[in-house]
Amino acid sequence: MTNPSYSSGAADRAPVSFRLAVRNDAPVIHEMVAKLARYLGESNKHTASIADYEQSGFGDNPRFECLIAELAGEPVGMCLYFDSFSTWLGKPGLYVQDLFVSEKARGLKLGKQLLQEVAKRGAQKGYAYIRLSVDVQNENAQGFYEACGFQWSNSERLYVAKGDAFQVLSGAV
Repeated sequence: MTNPSYSSGAADRAPVSFRLAVRNDAPVIHEMVAKLARYLGESNKHTASIADYEQSGFGDNPRFECLIAELAGEPVGMCLYFDSFSTWLGKPGLYVQDLFVSEKARGLKLGKQLLQEVAKRGAQKGYAYIRLSVDVQNENAQGFYEACGFQWSNSERLYVAKGDAFQVLSGAV
C-alpha cells in the first residue's frame, strides 16, 4: 500500500495535508476512535486495541484504509473507510466507518475535506458512491453529512449481528 501525502491546495484554508495511514499510525487511529466513542457516550463499546488496528489495517490482508489529516505535521483528523459493492448499481464504492476531527481543528472544514479526499480516491479507482451510517442521536453529524450532499435512505435499515448473536449465527456456539 502506498503512502502519498498531499496538500489541500486551497488558499483560503489552513495548511492541511492528507496522507494514507501506515502501521505506525495505529495508536493515532485508536486514540481518535476512542475520542469519537467518548463524544458519542459509547466508550464502553470501543474495545479494539492498537494491535487490532495494526493487524486489520496493515497486515497481510488490509481490511481498511485510513486517511489522516495533519496540521503542521500533527494528526488532527481521520477518515477510516473500506471497499463496498452495490449489487443494484453493479459498481464498487466506499464505506466510511469513522470520521473524526479533533476539537482544536474544528471549524476548518476538515471533515468535508477528508470526505472529498476519500471521494477523489474512490473516483480514481472507478468507484461510484460512498455509504456511511450515523448514530441516531448525533444530529450534528446528520446535518453535516446532509450539507455534504449525503441523503438519508428511507428504504434501508441497518442490522448488525455481533457478540453472542454472531457466534450463534456462525455456528461457533
